[in-house]
Amino acid sequence: MAAIRYGIVGAGMMGREHMLNISHLPGGSAAVTCVADPHPLSRAAALDLASSLGRPLKVFSSHGELLESGLCDVVVVSSPNMTHFGILMDILRHPRAHHVLVEKPLCTTVHHCKEIMAAAKARPEVLVHVGLEYRFMPPVAKLLQVVNSGEIGKVKMVAIREHRFPFLVKVENWNRFNANTGGTLVEKCCHFFDLMRLFAAADPVRVMASGAIDVNHKDEVYDGKVPDIIDNAFVIVEFDNGARGMLDLCMFAEGSKNEQEISVVGDIGKGEAFVPEGIVRLGTRAGGRDGVQTSPAADVRIKYEGLHHGSSYLEHLAFLAAVRAAGSGGAAPAVDLRDGLLSVAIGVAGQLSIEQGRFVSIEEVLS
Repeated sequence: MAAIRYGIVGAGMMGREHMLNISHLPGGSAAVTCVADPHPLSRAAALDLASSLGRPLKVFSSHGELLESGLCDVVVVSSPNMTHFGILMDILRHPRAHHVLVEKPLCTTVHHCKEIMAAAKARPEVLVHVGLEYRFMPPVAKLLQVVNSGEIGKVKMVAIREHRFPFLVKVENWNRFNANTGGTLVEKCCHFFDLMRLFAAADPVRVMASGAIDVNHKDEVYDGKVPDIIDNAFVIVEFDNGARGMLDLCMFAEGSKNEQEISVVGDIGKGEAFVPEGIVRLGTRAGGRDGVQTSPAADVRIKYEGLHHGSSYLEHLAFLAAVRAAGSGGAAPAVDLRDGLLSVAIGVAGQLSIEQGRFVSIEEVLS
């Protein structure tokens, strides 16, 4: 098969991470042919990376030039959050069809997510995958298999703890402000709200959250403005089947053994996943504490671990397979636009709940 040609819009940290993941896909199946970024330093870094990989690369200063070039079949959008909407609309309106992998969050607002969905309906030949790659982390995927097998019974509670380091420095510090990111619960935590939906096998109904900016970024000033992104929160999500989810987020917890700890409790048992420890625990009410079993979680398909424990590589495998299938008339993205919309909607509801100190319904934010 001919190699699928990839163009990447946004050559910052994640854009170059996508370049590395694609370079490790099965031999000859995919190639990054072009990159677009308005920042000269990012373009230079992409060229340096391509050179180190022994790959030719064409660089552009705008995504419009990339789309007009005819050099790519697929576009990976890894630009700052607030640019996703405009770039996606340009891709979906372009005369030539380009399949798309867009980094999370889909957009920074529910309204923009819905506009993208409407535009995509007019281009059924275009496949759009939303980059919620935490689904593909081996411990998470293994726990999801356990839950779907019925071993823990009907899911009642999903608890996700992310205790980690602060936000990284990005180009022009765009990720320091809610107006650019959608807020921490959208920018960062859409991953976890997506996982809650998967484990609960249900859709969200309402959200209650408490959070603040307590430690990080308080002494930073950019163009006279102090960052407003929260660095810790508790978020409760209620689902339409009666299940509940809870997120415990702390971004000044570098002293943690695991960055993510996921607990799913059903009426029969409990399953847990730990990242980066890479293990899954399973126990039942009948077996008690002594019956809890621990097993490693790995995926032999991973050829590049990267920044996300191999999940981005597995995501690219799934996306490439869908793109190949789309060429023969039958394909659906592993993570679709509705998944992207609802992960953003829960985050938006959480941000609003923190601001107003009340439960916020998903119906309210979707309308």
